[in-house]
Amino acid sequence: MVYPRVSDINITIRGSDWYWAVTAVMGAATLVFVALAFRVPRSKRIFHYITAAITMVATIAYFTMGSNLGYAAIPVEFVRSNPKVAGTAREIFYVRYIDWFITTPLLLLDIMLTAGLPWPTILYTLLLDEIMIVTGLVGALVESRYKWGYFTFAMAALFYIAYNVTWVGRKHANALGSNIGRTYLMVGAWTIFLWFLYPIAWGLSEGGNVIAPDSEAVFYGVLDIMAKPVFGALLLWGHRNIDPATLGLHIRDYDDAMHPSEKSGFGSAAAANNGATGGVTGANTAPGVHNDTTATAAV
Repeated sequence: MVYPRVSDINITIRGSDWYWAVTAVMGAATLVFVALAFRVPRSKRIFHYITAAITMVATIAYFTMGSNLGYAAIPVEFVRSNPKVAGTAREIFYVRYIDWFITTPLLLLDIMLTAGLPWPTILYTLLLDEIMIVTGLVGALVESRYKWGYFTFAMAALFYIAYNVTWVGRKHANALGSNIGRTYLMVGAWTIFLWFLYPIAWGLSEGGNVIAPDSEAVFYGVLDIMAKPVFGALLLWGHRNIDPATLGLHIRDYDDAMHPSEKSGFGSAAAANNGATGGVTGANTAPGVHNDTTATAAV
């Protein structure tokens, strides 16, 4: 099928104004998070930088949608009689999914680093998150009922992510201390609750063509504000008394004293290297030859 070049189910000026308002919120949050980062040493800014990156990317995405760019005209599966969604092609903002492809892994990274989870668990969870976003995008761009197959793939990935965050991560966070456990529970539960509302928004907009693009903008915009700036504020507030080293994040600035474990590690590595070098020299050089060489050098 040839896809139309122009959609007839679009945002209005009200939808565009809302996108611009969310752009301002995301941009302001970015500036605040970066400013807060300068109040702590560089070795303790990892959560500030990750959180600021989330809202920075969202600022660009909402700037694009506010400009009514970054969309594709996709034929709808369900043609409605409601004047607000009447038409044959809906405006689908693929830039929204580009935003999510970048920012949702960063959100999960914020959460899972707080729990001190092992890197294999973190990386696998991030992979499932990318699968969730990509299958959601493909489903949004498909006209036929096959879109619901992609929706199912995305939901399966979401359930596994929720399991890792609400069960596996919570056990790790609680083992690190009550303060870390409380912070993790706050941001983890908040995020998973919000993330299960996104499929509802998808089903009513890109999936089922039930609500108007302006209503879609408000639905997604409120969720994104709650899941990004508000999430970031809760996370950084919870981390105000948490040393990243407690979470296994030993980050050293150039003028910081070396951590004792790093000193012992470097010492062990140097000793092992010297031992290995000496072993090779001794194995390949006979004692007599070594003495001759030394004598020659003395002469």
